[in-house]
Amino acid sequence: MKRLISLVVALMMFCGASALSEALPAETLFTPGTYEAEAQGLLSSVKVQITVSEDEITDVSIDATGETPTLGGAAAEMLAGAILNAQTPNVDSMSGATVTSKAIIAAATEALEAAGADIAVLDEFRRDTDGAETPKEDKTVDTEIVIIGAGGAGMTAAIMAKQAGKDFVILEKMPYVGGNTTKATGGMNASETHYQKEQGIEDSSALFAADTMKGGHALNDPKLVAMLADSSSDAIDWLDTIGADLPKISFSGGASVNRIHAPADGSGVGNYLVDRFSAKLAELGVEVMLNTKATELLVDGEGKICGVKAEGPDANYTFNCKAVILATGGFGANEDMYTQFRPDLKGTVTTNAPGATGDGIVMAQALGADLVDIEQIQLHPTVEQSTSMLITESVRGDGAILVNQKGERFTNELLTRDAVSAAELAQEGQYAYILFDQNLRDHLKAIEKYVKAELTVQADTIEGLAEQLGIDPAVLAKTLADWNEIVKNQRDTQFGRTTGMNADLTTPPYYAIKIAPGIHHTMGGVKIDTAAQVINTEGKPIPGLFAAGEVTGGVHGGNRLGGNAVADIVIFGRIAAESAIEYVGK
Repeated sequence: MKRLISLVVALMMFCGASALSEALPAETLFTPGTYEAEAQGLLSSVKVQITVSEDEITDVSIDATGETPTLGGAAAEMLAGAILNAQTPNVDSMSGATVTSKAIIAAATEALEAAGADIAVLDEFRRDTDGAETPKEDKTVDTEIVIIGAGGAGMTAAIMAKQAGKDFVILEKMPYVGGNTTKATGGMNASETHYQKEQGIEDSSALFAADTMKGGHALNDPKLVAMLADSSSDAIDWLDTIGADLPKISFSGGASVNRIHAPADGSGVGNYLVDRFSAKLAELGVEVMLNTKATELLVDGEGKICGVKAEGPDANYTFNCKAVILATGGFGANEDMYTQFRPDLKGTVTTNAPGATGDGIVMAQALGADLVDIEQIQLHPTVEQSTSMLITESVRGDGAILVNQKGERFTNELLTRDAVSAAELAQEGQYAYILFDQNLRDHLKAIEKYVKAELTVQADTIEGLAEQLGIDPAVLAKTLADWNEIVKNQRDTQFGRTTGMNADLTTPPYYAIKIAPGIHHTMGGVKIDTAAQVINTEGKPIPGLFAAGEVTGGVHGGNRLGGNAVADIVIFGRIAAESAIEYVGK
């Protein structure tokens, strides 16, 4: 074993045999053979096969094909190599701590324990033999544009830049692409689209903008909101051209009409778009520099962007460039950062991807960028607390209801997210159950992952479901009967719900998921104008610096409507690319 030989040589040279005997375990590390184990991932079980000799992990094979193509494949490839290199399953610091990676690590641990391993000894062995890091090479790269972040906004910008024939690099600090976009489960809001017209839905950009301003409590920047709404139809058309069509339209909280566009099969929009964007980038020959973290934005003597410093796995980079597009996402996974602005949220679970730590905001601030609405942090009302898995708004939009531990409805389920979250927190235990039937499950593919992840409780009768939830069966049965009567009459006399009432809940089996609010979106960020230029504290653009997506503030105000985040990343990702392309061409 190379690592073992290195340790032996080092200890013999510098410490002598006594130190060697103290450093290594007295007995063999493993019982030679091949061992298998599996654990539940996001959508399916992941399987790990590990082969060991007496003192070495010799092979690691991971099957995560049932997970999302982007995260499953990336996690499997990365963690197989990481475990083999580290000689321990505890490589979570390298994994990004996704549901998939946690499952892989759990299965690898189980397999190695079956091989007789003491994981604590393996961890200690890794720490002792890691030694000093090999010095990284310093590299300088000349390019026109640097795109920082390979989530939805960054990948959108990269596709645009490549199609325009520009020279650029795209950096991603995580070992996989997607960022918070992978967490989006609903759809994309857009108005006056060809899909709406084909389905007889009357909408307007003015109404879209008005709904967004109202949902954001009028804290939004009206110019950015107008740009969002006015550009949304073209963005849907552009998605069509790259094979990312979103033809299924339904209702989402805060909208006046059916406006949220989703994949045809009703699957989650985030993974769908990440897969389509990734495929398009591959088709165009664009390589994302993974595991490469931007650390500093560089400016020249005139305050113009002139480069980016970044740390890669094997080199420290200086990218000389004319423009930078920040697409680094928000800071919903950085408790230290969000509690600076909202100390009341300390300890709240988050739906955010692990890379959402606010890096881009910090780098932009160092150049004098202004911040907008930084304290505006959104809770999503339907988050399964043990997994932090978001239950898509489409479940309620397609007809589900919320009930408390008494088995009673307590709010209009399709109010804005902040309102529904507040209503849940006012209930006993500060949680609720989202309730739906088989018919709704059959028409919404996104539900399958909740069932596979064993988040659902189900029963053939509503009374049976109530008993499993510890609810009075008579109360829950009456609540459901009252709701079905509301749907029949299309009139909610209890809470004034007027949408998401196309089908009653009468088809067994019945399902429930226990949920509570979780941190979902940081509405605040760097200030931009309608050209996606980053604005400094003096109200002037920072030359060559552009931004799009959750790293920015101003679009969503005090509350983001479901479906507007995807609109934001696609629309302003395109605008940022167009502006950067124009800027470097001057």
